[in-house]
Amino acid sequence: MRFNNLLTLGLILGLLFITIGDRVLPSPLNDASRNTRVSINNFLVGLFPDRKPKDPNRRTKEAIDELDQNGK
Repeated sequence: MRFNNLLTLGLILGLLFITIGDRVLPSPLNDASRNTRVSINNFLVGLFPDRKPKDPNRRTKEAIDELDQNGK
């Protein structure tokens, strides 16, 4: 087999191990598959910073609070 064929086969087997390995493999391997998937997921989620959505009503709330404080 050529190198490209071996590489493709390895990638396919790796993806199958990660995606469905915990359902079809015996005990020590299904734990490894699950842990690998969780590690990859945590890594990918960690690449993106926490998104704090803008509060579109912030100015309105501040104006209402200011009016409440001035009115009392």
